[in-house]
Amino acid sequence: MSAVETRARARLEARFRDVALGSDGLRPGDRAVVALSGGLDSVVLLHLMRFGSPLEGVELTAAHFDHGMRPGSRDDMQWVVGLCRAWGVELHAGSAEAQPGSEEEAREARYAFLGRVRTQVGARLVLTAHHADDQAETVLFRALRGTGRTGLAGIPHRREPALWRPLLGFWRDELERYAERVRISWRDDPTNVQLHYARNALRARIIPEIEQRVAPGARRALVRLADLAREDEEGWESVLPMLMEPLGPATDPRGTSFDRSALLELHPAVQARILRALAADLGARLGETGTRLAVDFAGSGASGRRIELGGGWTLVRELDRLALRAARPVPPDEPLRIPDIGPGSGQALLGGARVGVVWGDPADGAPRRATIRHVARFDSDALSFPLFVRAREPGDRIRLAGGTKRVKKLLLERRIPQARRGRTPLVVDAEGEVLWIPDVARAEPPAEHECFGALRIGIG
Repeated sequence: MSAVETRARARLEARFRDVALGSDGLRPGDRAVVALSGGLDSVVLLHLMRFGSPLEGVELTAAHFDHGMRPGSRDDMQWVVGLCRAWGVELHAGSAEAQPGSEEEAREARYAFLGRVRTQVGARLVLTAHHADDQAETVLFRALRGTGRTGLAGIPHRREPALWRPLLGFWRDELERYAERVRISWRDDPTNVQLHYARNALRARIIPEIEQRVAPGARRALVRLADLAREDEEGWESVLPMLMEPLGPATDPRGTSFDRSALLELHPAVQARILRALAADLGARLGETGTRLAVDFAGSGASGRRIELGGGWTLVRELDRLALRAARPVPPDEPLRIPDIGPGSGQALLGGARVGVVWGDPADGAPRRATIRHVARFDSDALSFPLFVRAREPGDRIRLAGGTKRVKKLLLERRIPQARRGRTPLVVDAEGEVLWIPDVARAEPPAEHECFGALRIGIG
């Protein structure tokens, strides 16, 4: 190796060491898993970690996954086994149980395998060999498909919980020259030259043609675009909590709700950001169409209306709040029957939610539960058994001091959101008369009856 080549190798190794020991990188005592396909990029990454620029106190494991999607993949695995044996690197190898049906399925299976290896060996990070050319191809590919600014940010250096890409600042030709200088070989994937794969066409034909005829620095410009878009995204992430605070987001088992008026005070583009962020917190992803539908509905949807956003999610207006809900099918109600004065306990299923109920004569030791929040006492002699705990039905009315009132209207006046109305329990007697709506109203007893508290009903 000439002096010039030696200096070039040393410079690349020093750059890699700076990245590896940077704030996002490795620390003494870490164990790292290197994803090793056998191709140029991953072999260079493993060599840099093992020999190129010693990282004191870092333990190394390699992981190879055979997707089984092309002939010769088993040969790649055997070659990787020999390489790791020669280099003194521990290797974990795995294979797909069934051949993946697409590149996306193969990628998911590979990442799942890498995650299992990381857990098994107790590593803090999994390292993959994505480089700057991969970044340029990703940005152009997404731009051609009409991605937004988030997509233009390209491949992140880190992906939670533990994926790290230390070669994103290095170009493929740099890695190839390094491999030649240190005299290491690698396995070529024959499918990389098949141009019916979109990324292969971008890499081998489209980007070189653009650089020759349109923009000589196209690859570097695409990587710079990714950097700018990522900085913009990081800026948004820093201010979103402040923008969301006035909305008063409140989570529950079915989703999240927030103040509609506070949302509408913001520019529609900011509304879109907030809606996507709220959805992401629930594990949902709002695409372009879903986001546009959500913004339009937020400004015009009437109370009680809902809209499907796709992916099993709905946006519902509940009076002055909007609620993002999982559009799960609601099982049929299961009212609870109270046969007599008791004592007893049970559950009603109302609007998909379980409601705990206890009842009995307090003097006889009526059941008690820590989850019971609402309690009422009734004169058992004035009741028509059996009683039922059920949801509101059409035509239900309750007797109040000023006369009877429709339960539907009462719940609306008490500003009970529509999503809760189907889960609000009613205690009714055998004649269908509403006796009690916990935390809402209790029926006025007839004038000739006085409540002696012989029956206690508690509802969670």
